[in-house]
Amino acid sequence: MSVKDWVITLLITAIPLVGFIMLFIWGFGSDTNANKRNWAKGTLILLAIVTVLYFIVFVVFMGLIFSGGSELSDSLRELENMN
Repeated sequence: MSVKDWVITLLITAIPLVGFIMLFIWGFGSDTNANKRNWAKGTLILLAIVTVLYFIVFVVFMGLIFSGGSELSDSLRELENMN
């Protein structure tokens, strides 16, 4: 693949939904250049790993927020009762 081909490939993948769909087409299409096919598969694997990590971090932080939320509301009620 030439530099021009790679620039076009990267521009297409920068388009939000189109780029994601094209990664699947390039990764599993039979008429795609072998280098692009391997790059697309690797990119999809990295996207899957990052998505799982984001989900784990999200669940942990939401758990911390919800567990701390009841303590915060109890503290605010105590402050209101003091006045």
